[in-house]
Amino acid sequence: MAGEFELCPGRRVGGDQPCFIIAEIGQNHQGDLEIAKRMIRMVKDCGADCAKFQKSELEYKFNKKALERPYTSKHSWGKTYGEHKRHLEFSHDQYRELKKYAEEIGIFFTASGMDEMAVEFLHELDVPFFKVGSGDTNNFPYLEKTAKKGRPMVISSGMQSMDTMHQVYQIVKPINPNFCFLQCTSAYPLQPEDVNLRVISAYQSAFPDIPIGYSGHETGIAISVAAVAMGAKVLERHVTLDKTWKGSDHQASLEPNELVELVKAIRTVEKAMGSPIKQLLPCEMACNEKLGKSVVAKVAIPEGAVLTLDMLTVKVGEPKGFPPECIFDLVGQKVKKNIEEDETITEQVVENHVKKVKC
Repeated sequence: MAGEFELCPGRRVGGDQPCFIIAEIGQNHQGDLEIAKRMIRMVKDCGADCAKFQKSELEYKFNKKALERPYTSKHSWGKTYGEHKRHLEFSHDQYRELKKYAEEIGIFFTASGMDEMAVEFLHELDVPFFKVGSGDTNNFPYLEKTAKKGRPMVISSGMQSMDTMHQVYQIVKPINPNFCFLQCTSAYPLQPEDVNLRVISAYQSAFPDIPIGYSGHETGIAISVAAVAMGAKVLERHVTLDKTWKGSDHQASLEPNELVELVKAIRTVEKAMGSPIKQLLPCEMACNEKLGKSVVAKVAIPEGAVLTLDMLTVKVGEPKGFPPECIFDLVGQKVKKNIEEDETITEQVVENHVKKVKC
């Protein structure tokens, strides 16, 4: 199916596939490997499809002055921004340990490569797909190099314009057809009026041959569920064990009980999307038998009479007869026997009823 591809081994996205739910642990692990493992287990138990982190090679992501600047925020883990980021950054061996743990418990594992060297490491780590964070979506050399690795890509679009997203599409598509865009607004926490879910529809129109998804930084689950109802095939939400922990992302993250509810709501909505074909369903038959109306005689109608509209009305009848939508088709038909007032009009009393295809 157009726009459908395998994002992870055995797991396709797009088309009629269920929404792929990415639980973004990011750096909400507080720099603690055991907390990170607890979070992987948590998102697995909550029903998410993938546990995702953020990997940086700090000297390649930041210049020296950025790393040396004082960082006095209440969320800081060090005196400088570099010290803060180093506290939160796992080593290559720790990433290998986390990936192994995720594999052991049965959940997909990946990370956003926050710079080109991080992408090189993640490629070596053999993650199933690359996540491109919003900050690198307009980093065209990075995109080219990442696309050439040949792994599927999930590309967020925070801070970007539609023109930029068209350029991203034109760069990535010829190199690597297996990618999707996520509507995203880079604010933490995100206010509802800045979500712009209609961009999902705009992306679906502009890029009909790739899946479209949503990366949300809002509080609660309602907006994310709405995104899935609009056709988001990949959903990413930040998660935490405790929103009160130090760190700027925790407030815009979902705690375990919220993640459980989100997954449950998404799977319910997917079932509810159903079919575009409108028809009487088997589950409606009982109600139709009890409350469905029929055409009945408004007055006594003698044998041989030609039916007129003023002879007919609609009621819940016993037995069932012609449904209400057939009332205009009955006008002009001849009856074969006397019909009492308030009696159901049935096929047996109308001549040539089989000629009326609709009824």
